[in-house]
Amino acid sequence: MARPNFNDLLAFRAVARERSFTRAAAQTGVSTSALSHTIRGLEERLGIRLLTRTTRSVVPTEAGERLLGAIGPHFDGIETELAALNALRDKPAGTIRITTGIHAAQTILEPALAKLLPDFPDIEVELSMDFGFVDIVARRFDAGVRLGETIAQDMVAVRIGPEIRMAAVGSPGYFTSRERPRTPQGLAEHNCINLRFPTHGGLYVWEFEEDGRAINVRVEGQLIVNEIALARQAARDGLGIAYLPEDYVQRDVETGRLVRVLEPWCPPFPGYYLYYPSRRQQSPAFNLLLEALRFRG
Repeated sequence: MARPNFNDLLAFRAVARERSFTRAAAQTGVSTSALSHTIRGLEERLGIRLLTRTTRSVVPTEAGERLLGAIGPHFDGIETELAALNALRDKPAGTIRITTGIHAAQTILEPALAKLLPDFPDIEVELSMDFGFVDIVARRFDAGVRLGETIAQDMVAVRIGPEIRMAAVGSPGYFTSRERPRTPQGLAEHNCINLRFPTHGGLYVWEFEEDGRAINVRVEGQLIVNEIALARQAARDGLGIAYLPEDYVQRDVETGRLVRVLEPWCPPFPGYYLYYPSRRQQSPAFNLLLEALRFRG
């Protein structure tokens, strides 16, 4: 059996992880056809199929999964060590990939980056807006940003923001002909604007609390969106009640554009954290960003 070279294995790792020749080609900087030819040659030399290809997906076979599990950690370790060599340079450098929700990106990440990046031109940050949970190791993100109560225990979590409160809001016009709900259960009588998570397809359950007891309400309404800016605009336009982060609608409430209801049932809860794998040695650029984001309130 001919000995495969490292380029073949790196190409296979990219396709197996991305589960797409197109995305893997963009990541590795080669054409899709060249990547396909490389994988085919690797399979022929090994004498076994590594990927199952269909018109819609690419999935590793049992042999492919075994090979990916064997080579992946080694190549990851090599890349991490090479990235750590940036410490020898005068200034931190490199690309940092972060998966986050849009609210955290707008209120925490972007303001911090606006202060940090101008002073470090060799640092590049990629923010990926993801609404559901993401396997940052499999998707090759350096870190993720999520609410503290949702982070896996095997991750290092660093607090980057204050506590958060939610707010149920509707327009003054919406409440003209409707009585404002006095309890979460009263939402059953209202047209509520639902938020669907694109990753998993489920609708967001509105979470309230009374005397330390959690109250989860599945609301109904005529409109479902998958982005909080659309939910806020729909509430402004009188289409129903939306349930959004307090700071995201605070100005509208202060100006009277939106009316807040059920405020006693919306206590604060742990805010956003940056999380990353505990076993990974971080680059100087990442450590610099981490310190810029760290919450000190």
